[in-house]
Amino acid sequence: MKENTLIEMKNKVDAMARVMQQLITEIQFTREVAVGSLETIKKMPGYDEALEQLKNEVTEKPSEAEEAKSLEAVSD
Repeated sequence: MKENTLIEMKNKVDAMARVMQQLITEIQFTREVAVGSLETIKKMPGYDEALEQLKNEVTEKPSEAEEAKSLEAVSD
């Protein structure tokens, strides 16, 4: 390969490495914000009751994925 092509490839790889590092940093920040928000919500009054209500709703209703599968079976 020509030296110019190799230099271009190296520059592209370096640029991709910088982008990947930026994405990793952003994902870490998003995780920290999500965990912080969850911990804040846990301290709010009524959290335990709301959690129990959500658990009951999930167990009472069939999941959307199961409904979609049953619709596919009927259409076949």
